[in-house]
Amino acid sequence: MRSLEMTGKTVDAAVEKALQELGATLEEAEIEVLEDGAKGIFGLGSKDAKVRVSVPEVGSAAKAKAFVSMLMDKMGIEATVDMEETDDCVNLEIKGDDMGIVIGRRGDTLDAISYLTTLVANKGQAEHTRIVIDTENYREKRKGTLESLARRMASTAVRQRRNVTLDPMNPYERRIVHEALQGNDRITTYSVGDEPYRKVVISPKRSYRSYDEEE
Repeated sequence: MRSLEMTGKTVDAAVEKALQELGATLEEAEIEVLEDGAKGIFGLGSKDAKVRVSVPEVGSAAKAKAFVSMLMDKMGIEATVDMEETDDCVNLEIKGDDMGIVIGRRGDTLDAISYLTTLVANKGQAEHTRIVIDTENYREKRKGTLESLARRMASTAVRQRRNVTLDPMNPYERRIVHEALQGNDRITTYSVGDEPYRKVVISPKRSYRSYDEEE
């Protein structure tokens, strides 16, 4: 069992904070109230509640699925979470009606969920586990869009003989762009800037003339 002592204005608040820290759901937890909270009189003599929350020791995959399920519940979204484990990562698929709110603008919300889930799932684990979260096949669709964008911008860079800087992307999306162009011997790619505003730069190699010149 993993146990954590937590304080809060009320017992419920302390329990909720502990569950978030442990990445667990209320159904999984054993709760022991160590101290009841007290409001005091006119703000004097108030006292926080204190609880000890214990949950079974589980692996990264189970913690990831439990955390995403809890997050969907907190967001008021009716959804199920399917899990598939492979040799190098844990894949979680969120299924429900109208997953647009889960995806967010250009996948920002989905990326944030993935980031938080990775932190929770790997906390206290000896080995890091890669967590991939998707819904409505968004990742594959986005991959295709980025690969197409990368090829178009590479053509522009070579034709106009200038660097082309793309919009800020997260590490996952930047890797897609780099990999899409790694076989193109006319250009080179690299990243500049700091997170979360890091960008991919597509640069034509000097040894190549523009497409117009070659024609």
